[in-house]
Amino acid sequence: MAENAKQAKQSSGGGSGLNRAKMYQLVLFPFNNGATNVYYVLLMNYIAYYANGVLGLLVAFATTMVTVTRALDAVIDPFVGMFIDRTETKIGKFRPFMILGNVVMAVSALLVFYGTRLIPEDATAVKYVLYTVFYMCLMVGYSIQTSCTRSGQTCLTNDPKQRPTFTLFNTIASLVGMGVTMATASIVGGNVGYGTEAFFNFLIPLVIILSGALTALAVIGIAGKDRKEFWGLGNEDEKPQLKVKDYVEIFKANKELQRLMVAASGTKFAFAIATNTSVGVLLYSCMMGNYNGLYLPMYILGYAFSAPFFIGGLRISQKYGQKKTLVSFTSLALIMYLGVTAMLAMWQPGNPSLTLSIFGTEGGLHPTLNLYTIIFIVLYGLGYGAYYSTADMAIPMIADCSDFEMYRSGNYAPGVIGTLFSFVDKLVSSLSTTIVGIAITVVGLTALPDTTTPYMDGMNWLTIALFCIIPIVAWLLTLWAMKGYTLTGERMKEIQAVNACRKDAISEGMSVDEALGTWQTIDQVPDMYRES
Repeated sequence: MAENAKQAKQSSGGGSGLNRAKMYQLVLFPFNNGATNVYYVLLMNYIAYYANGVLGLLVAFATTMVTVTRALDAVIDPFVGMFIDRTETKIGKFRPFMILGNVVMAVSALLVFYGTRLIPEDATAVKYVLYTVFYMCLMVGYSIQTSCTRSGQTCLTNDPKQRPTFTLFNTIASLVGMGVTMATASIVGGNVGYGTEAFFNFLIPLVIILSGALTALAVIGIAGKDRKEFWGLGNEDEKPQLKVKDYVEIFKANKELQRLMVAASGTKFAFAIATNTSVGVLLYSCMMGNYNGLYLPMYILGYAFSAPFFIGGLRISQKYGQKKTLVSFTSLALIMYLGVTAMLAMWQPGNPSLTLSIFGTEGGLHPTLNLYTIIFIVLYGLGYGAYYSTADMAIPMIADCSDFEMYRSGNYAPGVIGTLFSFVDKLVSSLSTTIVGIAITVVGLTALPDTTTPYMDGMNWLTIALFCIIPIVAWLLTLWAMKGYTLTGERMKEIQAVNACRKDAISEGMSVDEALGTWQTIDQVPDMYRES
């Protein structure tokens, strides 16, 4: 049977047995994440402003709803994953969910941000109910489409040298999606206010059109790989469908997935808080007094600093594996943000030499850099660049965990493995907006801060806690979790070689159980599967 596996591999022309994607596929499929990130920005940063500022709903309700619906999204995810794993259509396994999810989000966004305005002013209870229902529909669509980002990679490529490129191309997708949305929103919101109808009249059409266009690109990217021959070990017809108890067993047995959940969800939680619009307003407007002159320039500088980290991280990941990159860059971010914490602790109200200043507030854009700002930019830029370049690194690592599960048990369950991860990820990150909302009330604010909100005592330490301390704690947790994570670059090469050998043997008639028992280590597979 081993000879049959060799012959099958030779006839396929696959060399080492790896499933490699074409360049356009690697570039386009990450736009699915870019498409959903557009809505992520809307839901995590601005929807509370709409509920509070436009509809007049209580700020506590507005911020808590973000947490509740995000938690609902997390609960929905595993069920979506089960449907993905059981789906087989003429247009594939993943594309139907990508398209359906985006359509549901577009329709729901129109209902949330326009339909609720038609409710009479005195029908307060109706506003609360319909806002909640439409918001939940939006989260269902979001859950459906985001589930495909993590699970779809398993059929796109399993090449340990190609898979890390998802992080780089995903950044490009995020720049087009999240970056364009946040940059545009900051300009418009800084001029007309975040809690105004004018702001959302501009933002919502942008979100719907941009996300739809990015989804179309992602569908094109995965089209050639969303086929049965690229799903699992090629034994999908013979094996029974996994049941809920099987998924519970997968979660309990896959220790690598558990460790990745801890590392990534903590970092995502910290990222959601530190980049929250209200935190940006606290730092750049309430403390530093120049939101328009600081927020967008610092945002752009953060992206500029991240560019070399993405390029360097890709090379490190291809050579040593993604764990090495994640641990190295997280450690650097932690050190740099200790410095940022010290800088913000030194800040003094009204002291121009201890205040951030890039451009003047009057008389046009003229440079007003001081030493305090230069040091802050270096520390913040290096720290932000390092951790932002790892923000989505967990996504290709989830695909590694899925391939590890196929190696461990023979089960191809990318939908549920991806959504089990997102269940914990979203459940934890769902707390971010509520925590920001609660923290804001501690200093005495009754509404979310805007560019007109004056500085109040305690805002500096609140900002330090949200902007620095919480991310630092999250990074310590990440480093602890990664200490026992075993899916290094070398280990993934061995896993892919064994999986490829088993798949060829199964295609030649060997049973799954026999294949799992015959090839268990890299030393047992034919030499041709070990070619790099």
